Amino acid sequence: MKPGLRGFFRRLRGLALSCLGAGLAFLSGGCSHYPVNAPQVMEAPQSGYRFQNSLSPENSEDLMLMLAFSGGGTRAAALAYGVLEQLARTEAGPPGHAHRMLDEVDLISSVSGGSFTAAYYALWGDRIFTDFEPQFLKRHVQNGLIFSCLAPWNAVRLASPLFNSSDLAAEYYDRHMFKGAKFGDLTPRSGRPFVLINATDIALGGRFEFSQDQFDLIRSDLSQFPISRAVAASAAFPPILTPIVLKNYSAELPVPEPAWIHSALADPASSSRLRNLALQERSYLVAGRRRFIHLLDGGITDNLGLRGSMDRTIVFAGSPDPVSSLSLKKARRVAVIIVDAHADRDYGWDSREKAPRLWNLLGAAGGVPISRYSFETIELFKETGARLARQIQATRGEGASGELAVYTVELHFSQLENEADRGFFNRVPTRMQLPPQTVDRLRQIAASELAGNAEFRRLVKDLGKSVIPP
Repeated sequence: MKPGLRGFFRRLRGLALSCLGAGLAFLSGGCSHYPVNAPQVMEAPQSGYRFQNSLSPENSEDLMLMLAFSGGGTRAAALAYGVLEQLARTEAGPPGHAHRMLDEVDLISSVSGGSFTAAYYALWGDRIFTDFEPQFLKRHVQNGLIFSCLAPWNAVRLASPLFNSSDLAAEYYDRHMFKGAKFGDLTPRSGRPFVLINATDIALGGRFEFSQDQFDLIRSDLSQFPISRAVAASAAFPPILTPIVLKNYSAELPVPEPAWIHSALADPASSSRLRNLALQERSYLVAGRRRFIHLLDGGITDNLGLRGSMDRTIVFAGSPDPVSSLSLKKARRVAVIIVDAHADRDYGWDSREKAPRLWNLLGAAGGVPISRYSFETIELFKETGARLARQIQATRGEGASGELAVYTVELHFSQLENEADRGFFNRVPTRMQLPPQTVDRLRQIAASELAGNAEFRRLVKDLGKSVIPP
């Protein structure tokens, strides 16, 4: 055969193989499907990833410490990381038994960008201080997600109606951060907190948490659910990222209604907030309805990550024995540290007559309500916490060891006293990647603000220690 013909046939064979590969990819892409959450084989109310099962016996019974990590992309993740660094530098405990304040953290509730830090620490512990920067904070995550979406093999998969950009994002997070870990891997360990990753149930407009208590309602086994998919749901900000989908097995065979839901709806004295929570949870149990749950960014309903703790407080306040429900039999102090990564944007609209552009209006339409709602959430949390503290103190009765003290540490970085830091912070965009020097400065600002916070210093002083500067 002549050389020219041999070259022609080689090119023809290569083209045929390429077409065959593309055809196979298309066929497999047409069958692409998100991983379905596992059904619950048997209901076990005392097992699984639940707050009451995750309290470390080595944590001090004297203090219940909670953290709330807000949304805000890598900006939020870096601030949350800086707070963890400062807690690791701060001592707690009586003389002779001093340990890190970080080891006293019982619960981290998070949304969106804050969920990356919370989930990574809950899974890997102190590895976060060596691994988290290269694995996430200083990795080009945004570029990585874009390249994944544009890759020909993934573009074909994304053509499937049952596989979307958030499914692809979950794979990316799993590959680079969580290494196949599932919630079953988050077993109670000394100094390791319970993490409450929050998303938004878009049909309800309400909060959806990744705990076995929530998964009981949809007859699903959280222990087999990938942590990466929970984080992807918590950070699925539309329209760039699309919903993470869960199958609701209760639509086929409803589970018995939890006692607190029945009690809240049957009792005329129940607060309207408690009744609203009960109605939301009951919606998962209606046969033939809500067969699939669609989850988006948790910041849509709560950009502070605080409502998880607050909703639990509302439920516990309505229970006949809040002391046992909250595991506060000996606690004398309850503290929450709120890491609010919201930035104030000054568009300069008030200095000119010209109407703002559509893109700026869309940003403000989301940011202004979130900011106002966050303020109301904190105020409501304080009121509910104070009421619960009084109720717990009353139920303890005679012999109770002192009054229950509540500490609310609010870190609002957009209101920094230092003008240079404030201006810098408010210019940091909400993105999934930032320059390394920006990440470092955010970490330092978070640590410094926590160390200097008056309420935090009061807590540390009451514990018999002093704050170590960053």
